[in-house]
Amino acid sequence: MTIAALREHIHKAVDNADEKILESVYALLEDQGAEPYEWSEDEEFVAELNERVRRAEEGIDRTYSLDEIKTSFERWEKEHSGSTGK
Repeated sequence: MTIAALREHIHKAVDNADEKILESVYALLEDQGAEPYEWSEDEEFVAELNERVRRAEEGIDRTYSLDEIKTSFERWEKEHSGSTGK
């Protein structure tokens, strides 16, 4: 697993963790004296970003403009506005 994939996996786990898990992770990081992450010095992460840019520029991966994202979100909101019981 790449560092970028590992980071993504950990972010998802933290996003879904309960309070007890979050407190444990925080305590672990405090004990380790975790230094701020400097992404620009992480060669593997920078290489992953460069690869993603290359794939987008060459049309291999689909990209979306901010306007496309807003339109898609607004459409989704309209379609789901009554489904939450509000």
